[in-house]
Amino acid sequence: MNIIQHRKIYFVISSALIIVSVISLALWQFKLNIDFTGGTLMEIEFKNTRPTVEQIKEKINVLNLGETSVQFTGATGVIIKMKNIDEEMHQNIITKLQELTTVNDSVEKTEVKENKIEEKKFVSIGPTIGKETKEKAINATIIAIIIIIIYIAWAFRKISKPISSWKYGLIAIIVLIHDIVITLGAFSILGHFLNVEIGATFIIALLTILGYSNHDTIIIFDRLRENLLKLKGKDFEDTVNISINETIARSINTSLTVLLSLFAVFFFGGASVRDFILALIIGIIAGTYSSIFVACPLLVIWERIRKLKNGN
Repeated sequence: MNIIQHRKIYFVISSALIIVSVISLALWQFKLNIDFTGGTLMEIEFKNTRPTVEQIKEKINVLNLGETSVQFTGATGVIIKMKNIDEEMHQNIITKLQELTTVNDSVEKTEVKENKIEEKKFVSIGPTIGKETKEKAINATIIAIIIIIIYIAWAFRKISKPISSWKYGLIAIIVLIHDIVITLGAFSILGHFLNVEIGATFIIALLTILGYSNHDTIIIFDRLRENLLKLKGKDFEDTVNISINETIARSINTSLTVLLSLFAVFFFGGASVRDFILALIIGIIAGTYSSIFVACPLLVIWERIRKLKNGN
């Protein structure tokens, strides 16, 4: 399979995805959860009948909480997000929700039936902590990228022809940016249309994607390094194509195995990890694609540019 020969098609696909992602990020940015903005999150489970969103909002809005967000989770759960509150207000909300669980059953007999609730989670984060979390997330991502550049340059230090070792590192970073931008763009679109929020776990997902994508790219680059030493004198483009074909089955099979596990967790796991898993799914698909169809073709283009400059 001559992947290098059809590189223009792959570049068009990647370019289209990146353009859509950048436009989405410019227009809509993200919906941030309380990890970054500060606020309070309560996760409540109703033991029997769960009230509607409107009933919950109507009940707690009398407490003057300002803007609140109510989302269903699972069959009987509810996640409520609001501004920062103190413990007294916290208990008032619990009381109001408990009132929703008291119903008058006049069909069978007139009695009060208690439909109890259980508080599964209560998290309150101040705006200062949210800002600090955002700054640490950005710093962690930058540090990870720098370490990856240094590692790749060191790993390929013995290969200087026809492509310098630092160019492998730079292309690996371009590929990582490709994967991250597509993932960010996807969540920007999901946030705008489906109110999907990002939080601290999303940053963990991005760092995981960085590592996975880099691992996939390194496998192909490492085989290319071996073939450059073994197939001396062979055309560089042919050597790159041979290296891709020797590793493509392994890359795809590995990614499919991981994706099958992630899809299982996404569909059958809890709602609290669903967005994290979705980020991994998007990033791993993008990473597998870019490692095979973007990274190595970029090496070939760079080598052709070098030859044109040198008049070869």
